[in-house]
Amino acid sequence: MSHWLEGFVHWTAAFGLNYSFLLDAYQRGSMVNGALTTVLLCAFTIVGSLLAGLALAAMLTSGKPYLARPARAFIEVTRNTPTLVQLYCAFLVLNMLLTQAIGAANPLTPFAWVVIVISLHKGAFHAEALRAGIEAVPSVTLEAASSLAFSSRQLLWNVQLPLAMRFALPSLINNLIDLVKMTAVASAIAVGDITYASIMIWTQSDNVLELMILLLAFFGLLSFVVNCVGRALEAKLRMPGYGH
Repeated sequence: MSHWLEGFVHWTAAFGLNYSFLLDAYQRGSMVNGALTTVLLCAFTIVGSLLAGLALAAMLTSGKPYLARPARAFIEVTRNTPTLVQLYCAFLVLNMLLTQAIGAANPLTPFAWVVIVISLHKGAFHAEALRAGIEAVPSVTLEAASSLAFSSRQLLWNVQLPLAMRFALPSLINNLIDLVKMTAVASAIAVGDITYASIMIWTQSDNVLELMILLLAFFGLLSFVVNCVGRALEAKLRMPGYGH
């Protein structure tokens, strides 16, 4: 590995790029740990945002005003305010109040706050995609399910949501790609992701360009992986007779 890294550093030096920090064990370890932290953030927020989106979509389409109205208000506020502002409000205000209430026993770390805020933020976008998918389910399908004595809850979970997921999958995958890029805001509250690790390195060395190239490549690769998985799911879950 060390020979490979040395070769890479010398090869990039020919183009005027300084990647010598990769030969330092501490800085290289910081980048690796930052990359792993970013991957974990993506994994947790993808799951969390999909669960939040399902819950909000179920509330929106429940037909019950006491569920639909709070969900609609939450979605409108969340979609129309910046993620970074939401993160600051959560971490600097809610976290402070929680710490004052329960003291040092506060279980929510900066990592947890990032997962919560991004999950809820993207969950609002997922909810709209799923709502559109639910409303796109053919009425004859719903009538057929109703004739089998399905309750409204069974109709939602066994008929509407499985079909809505297929209809909404392209929009959901687009939202998840945006979510991957959004995890970079974690560095704003000192979560040790790859962006924060890069900032720590370039404050000590004059290699901002080199680290920005690495960041672009890393997030581009993560987004590409999510896109490929999404395309594979679309192909696997495609329903015969739709889209042709």
